[in-house]
Amino acid sequence: MDAEERQRFAALVKAVADDRDQQAFSILFDYFAPRLKTWLMRQKMTSGEAEELVQEIMIVLWHKAHLYDATRSSLSTWVFRIARNRRIDLQRRASSRILDEADPTLLPPADIGAEEIIANDDRDASIRAAVRRLPWEQRDMLRAAFFLGQSHSEIAEATGLPLGTVKSRIRLAFGKLRKMLEQELG
Repeated sequence: MDAEERQRFAALVKAVADDRDQQAFSILFDYFAPRLKTWLMRQKMTSGEAEELVQEIMIVLWHKAHLYDATRSSLSTWVFRIARNRRIDLQRRASSRILDEADPTLLPPADIGAEEIIANDDRDASIRAAVRRLPWEQRDMLRAAFFLGQSHSEIAEATGLPLGTVKSRIRLAFGKLRKMLEQELG
């Protein structure tokens, strides 16, 4: 790229930055997109991956054109630096998504035996009975928070109570439940 061409491209980037000039961007796109794709494919990317990344790079050019400084580097250097950084980011994301097949959270749950099913049912019945023994205001707060999925703020708004009161009633309910269940389940 000669000096005249560098000045032309710097003017095009300035038009994109200052005026969101789509025609200037189109010229830049037509020039850089095939070069970027070729370079990315040389970096062991498939054609589809390269095309997708080129689109992302060109979007960066559109949105960040105001950051280009012709006194610091040529436009080609700047665009290919963006491409290099995006490619590295893509590789990092891909390597972090590798799954460990031995991860217990990915394994199906073990079969539950009849004894465990009965124990779970007994425990659930004890919890339900303990919840029924709570004062109604604490029971209603627990129901709203855990069965209806409401946040403490939503409960406070729905009931007209101060947020601190809602939190206190839920905390008291848990304390009472813990005591009742410790006594009952031992």
